[in-house]
Amino acid sequence: MGKGFFNVPVAVNEPVKSYAPGSPERKAVSETYKAMFNSKVEVPMYINGEDVKTGNTRTMSPPHDHQHIVGEYHIAEQKHVDAAIATALEARKEWSQMPWEQRAGIFLKAAELIAGPYRAKINAATMIAQSKTIHQAEIDAACEFIDFLRFNVQFMTDIYMEQPESTSDAWNRVEYRPLEGFTYAVTPFNFTAIAGNLPACMALMGNVVVWKPSDSQVYSAKIIMDVFKEAGVPAGVINVVFGDPVMITNTVLASPDFSGLHFTGSTFIFKELWKQIGENIHNYKTYPRIVGETGGKDFIVAHKSANAKQVATAIARGAFEFQGQKCSAASRAYIPKGIWTDVKQYLLEDIKSFKMGSPEDMSNFITAVIHEGSFDKLAKYIDGAKADSDAEIIAGGNYDKSKGYFIEPTVIVTTSPKYTTMCTELFGPVITIYVYEDDAYSETLKLVDETSEYALTGAILSTDRYAVEEATKALQNSAGNFYINDKPTGAVVGQQPFGGARASGTNDKAGSAQNLLRWVSPRLIKETFVTPTDYRYPFLG
Repeated sequence: MGKGFFNVPVAVNEPVKSYAPGSPERKAVSETYKAMFNSKVEVPMYINGEDVKTGNTRTMSPPHDHQHIVGEYHIAEQKHVDAAIATALEARKEWSQMPWEQRAGIFLKAAELIAGPYRAKINAATMIAQSKTIHQAEIDAACEFIDFLRFNVQFMTDIYMEQPESTSDAWNRVEYRPLEGFTYAVTPFNFTAIAGNLPACMALMGNVVVWKPSDSQVYSAKIIMDVFKEAGVPAGVINVVFGDPVMITNTVLASPDFSGLHFTGSTFIFKELWKQIGENIHNYKTYPRIVGETGGKDFIVAHKSANAKQVATAIARGAFEFQGQKCSAASRAYIPKGIWTDVKQYLLEDIKSFKMGSPEDMSNFITAVIHEGSFDKLAKYIDGAKADSDAEIIAGGNYDKSKGYFIEPTVIVTTSPKYTTMCTELFGPVITIYVYEDDAYSETLKLVDETSEYALTGAILSTDRYAVEEATKALQNSAGNFYINDKPTGAVVGQQPFGGARASGTNDKAGSAQNLLRWVSPRLIKETFVTPTDYRYPFLG
């Protein structure tokens, strides 16, 4: 690592471990997984630096083995949310004044704890709680989370270095103050890194946080808080509450000291929160910042010049890694007729080779979807495709929730470009493919742009640079993260800042300085060295 401003380490991306058979990291995670899976953990809330237990608990079970209980977590009453808000505001008095390098030291330590002693534990917790394969857990809960923590420190120092011009008469400087009040983090089940980053990046900039994790991610959220506590995050800076999202959110948004929402989740919920904030706007002491990353109906477009094997691989990985439960997962594809036969052959061969089951068996590529509600929704759309005359299932189509919420990787081919599964976000291992005429490329790009309300990610595959240029222009507003000759997933912190527009969110680019700027309220300070003593200007004579 090199040195940056004030000798802060310059961030580099954390290397992804292979977990190849026989490797020490594979053995470590396997042993940790078994120990955690076969024991029961109690997860309290965390308010003012203390574990809070209410006695009102819910159980936690792995999606791939839903009858098996790995622990329980405690549910908040309104008084606990009130306490979280009050203690956050009290903690702000000192935390907001703490020198930036002291805050940086805490989160750099957190990154090193995850990279070292907590790596197997946070990966195993993510495998259990969210049914991620070891590779998906590694690139999320370990590497991406580490990258967020390290790069955010670098982005913070870069922001603080950005200062206005001064003259011999006056010294101008900008103070990047934290927001006045407290912030609210609402995080999703699908990425442990997102769950950790949303509260952490706000706290890094001097804010205090009330954090509501997803009920389906509590197990790995506990490990995140264990890391933060050991790293030295002071009491009251990040407070964690579990339970009824409506009650928690209503309590938070009713506070006049609410100053910011950092959200990742469904588009509908985000819009409802925005509406609720708007309705409460006259109650707040400041205009709240609203940052959200929501859904996607992410696309792959192949040009007739594309390599068929590359297209098939982009679909196999982009649509089916982590069971299609990434916000960026490919869920609709447009393939020209001239290469479709080859793409289809390669794709079906790939899917046939997939193994499905528990992530404990590290030879599995596919595991379970997150919960029964997701399973039932996906099964409904799959059954609909089986019955519809303008759709054909060419791979998968089966499902079973007797032990875990398992949905086979499913490929639907439709003759209608506006077929329901081409338009509706499913969030599962289902992709719908529309085969278009080779000479209808331009029309197809227009179709891609107009089909979905979302604009999160998308990919174009082509060996014809003119076709790449055309797609890049035509799809300018269709994806906040646009990939050329690759799958539409896998954004890396510091390399591909992530976020989309339209119904996909505010596009404030997690993994960039742009996101951190949303959590500060700059103050310009002008200091004049020789103060005037006469109001008269020369023009007055």
